[in-house]
Amino acid sequence: MSGADRATGPAVRTLPGKPLPLGPVLAPAGTQFALFSRHATQVSLVLFDGERDTTPRVEIPLDPARNRTGDVWHVFVEGIGAGQLYLYRVDGPWDPERGHRFNANILLLDPYAKATAGEFPNPKGVVVDDDFDWEGDRPLNYPLRFSVIYETHVRGLTIDPSAKVRHPGTYRGVIEKIPYLKSLGITALELLPVQEFDERELKTVNPLSGERLTNYWGYSTVSFFAPKRSYASSEERGGQIREFKEMVRSLHREGIEVILDIVFNHTAEGGERGPTYCFRGLDNRIYYILGDDKRTYRNYSGVGNTLNCNNPIVRGLIVDCLHYWVVEMHVDGFRFDLGSILGRDQKGRLMENPPVLERIAEDPILRNTKIIAEAWDAAGAYQVGWFPGGRWAEWNDRFRDDVRRFWLTAERVTANFATRLTGSSDLYLRDGRKPFHSVNFVTSHDGFTLSDLVSYGRKHNEANGEGGRDGLDQNFSNNYGEEGETDDLEIRAARARQIKNLIATLLLSLGTPMFLGGDEFGRTQAGNNNAYCHDGPLSWYDWSLADRNRDLVRFFSALVAFRRRHPAFLRPEFYTGKESKYNAIPDVTWYDEEGSAPDWNAMDKLLALRIDGSRAEVYADRDDNDFFMMFNATARDVDFTVCPAPDGKLWFRVLDTAAAPPGELLDLGDEELLADQRAYPVKARSTVLLLTKAFGERTTDPRPKGA
Repeated sequence: MSGADRATGPAVRTLPGKPLPLGPVLAPAGTQFALFSRHATQVSLVLFDGERDTTPRVEIPLDPARNRTGDVWHVFVEGIGAGQLYLYRVDGPWDPERGHRFNANILLLDPYAKATAGEFPNPKGVVVDDDFDWEGDRPLNYPLRFSVIYETHVRGLTIDPSAKVRHPGTYRGVIEKIPYLKSLGITALELLPVQEFDERELKTVNPLSGERLTNYWGYSTVSFFAPKRSYASSEERGGQIREFKEMVRSLHREGIEVILDIVFNHTAEGGERGPTYCFRGLDNRIYYILGDDKRTYRNYSGVGNTLNCNNPIVRGLIVDCLHYWVVEMHVDGFRFDLGSILGRDQKGRLMENPPVLERIAEDPILRNTKIIAEAWDAAGAYQVGWFPGGRWAEWNDRFRDDVRRFWLTAERVTANFATRLTGSSDLYLRDGRKPFHSVNFVTSHDGFTLSDLVSYGRKHNEANGEGGRDGLDQNFSNNYGEEGETDDLEIRAARARQIKNLIATLLLSLGTPMFLGGDEFGRTQAGNNNAYCHDGPLSWYDWSLADRNRDLVRFFSALVAFRRRHPAFLRPEFYTGKESKYNAIPDVTWYDEEGSAPDWNAMDKLLALRIDGSRAEVYADRDDNDFFMMFNATARDVDFTVCPAPDGKLWFRVLDTAAAPPGELLDLGDEELLADQRAYPVKARSTVLLLTKAFGERTTDPRPKGA
């Protein structure tokens, strides 16, 4: 039966279609469309020829008796292929007192659109062909404990001219930087949001320059399935999908995973006065957590609305979206922004066993996919160490803060520092999780860069146009006597050493290390600790720093390589502090600077520990070296007592952050024999790492070949 007589515009042939799957599905004879809306009274599919067209080519009203099954509206349109632009017109009650905000005058995006085209505020969905030659590629799915994560921004990574790439600011630009990324030794890129958003949604201006500010970070999603089109070099409709896949395939070829920062806690529609792109006009009371008056939105995200994640419909959307990115786009994992919101019920209360979090953790398709929670939200929920759902890893901000406080402040937090160094058992042991469930970081996109952390005593966010109210006030930073850039060589030396101490602490701790891209060469944001609104040199990577600070890049990459080849730092289990069947030495032993058991309640900022490498428990068929680590966060030099090496072994120095480069970190096989096997002079604000081997023995990689 033809639906041509029911359509406005040129004649088209339609069939009733099917209710599943949701979204557009391309077929040889046309395209199937399906859309959820429970409370709509009328739905029309609207087709366009041009991206800037305001008048549709054809509008196809859907007959509830023919094109509706339950709450799903559906139609098959013959002759419609890839590249077709479409929207929906959805009518229903305008009744804010009951939570309904239908408006047939506003054309709506399909929440399952795989790509968008056209300019904001009027983008259109694109019918796409997901066919792509993956050449045998699949998600890499490395075990989390082997991961070293590099957090970056697709555009910011290569948009600056100093990047010297052919396709700046794009997925292809990322491909061009793969040799550099591989040289660092990282195992995963964690990308700030790449789902479609409107970078021009902000109305504020930079009070220092008068320039309009932009949504640079992208934490304001418009379309969850659609990769951002402005990050693609191609202007072809749907070309962003192909380029994203090319990026993933190219990264996988070089052994680098892709983790997406994904924002299911809210949408770009904001509060009740915000724009309507999709969800508000499709079924407002289904998709959002509303206030008691039903007119307003509960705002646990800090940006106007909260997605109703544990409603079964929204839960299905979230899982379908994750499936799409894993199955069709081959991504390896997700970091869930403000993840605690996914644990709130339809009244906004935190749940003990949130259905969506359990579903994600137990989903068979996502079983090997990395799932990482930012375990808090903007309304006071804080769940670090007890995020529900079983196998979730978490961003560990306790690691960030305690490590900063140990190295950069006068606070005596040595006991806390020791706990963070050894995997944060206080947070993750009690519910059966492992050290690698702690995603350790010292810096991230949200806050100071590493260089700024040791160069500024306070935030400098004046350019954000918020009167300095935005961004964290408590940064545990230190400028060492002068705010910002300085020519003082003593201050610069102190800052350089502290950067290396922080990098060393991150990479020598149990847990999964994540660092902010550009920190390895000293990227700065001039003291701005909330650069979300700056699409410019303040946020872009200045690649000239990689050359100027090549010693820091070498230090970082060499320490990453050291970590990855030593199972002792990749342990899947927490330390017990006890002897075992392997030998009579505890797996970890703590010391003060005099070689005695520490008095944790009275310790200065000095700490040493011995790690028994024979029980690294990663590779059962061989042992690692033993290690002795010394940390001096005081402003004075201190002679540390070194514990005796095992019989037949001697201590060799690997790392001393106080030594001049390149001697601060010695290459494999070039470790330096300690002249005095019982003591080591640890300079002020420095880290020292020793390992054991027999005299004349060449250090080798303890991993099995190919591991």
